[in-house]
Amino acid sequence: MEFDKEVDASGLKCPLPILRCKKSLSEISAAQILKIISTDPGSVKDFNAFCMQTGHELLQLDSTDSTFTFYIKKRSS
Repeated sequence: MEFDKEVDASGLKCPLPILRCKKSLSEISAAQILKIISTDPGSVKDFNAFCMQTGHELLQLDSTDSTFTFYIKKRSS
């Protein structure tokens, strides 16, 4: 999937992946896509809840044994 900005939050535990995501979303325009890489298993639940609460769209989640990659589309203002 194509994306506009990437954040590598590997090795970080909650709440740091979400905080990095929030900061990066503030740096991109509406409808752009942010790719976030995380190794925290709790981030799956965290990013689902974050998107539901903020209105951003979780487009895709890819996972391997220990890595989770999220693609989040920034909501329109």
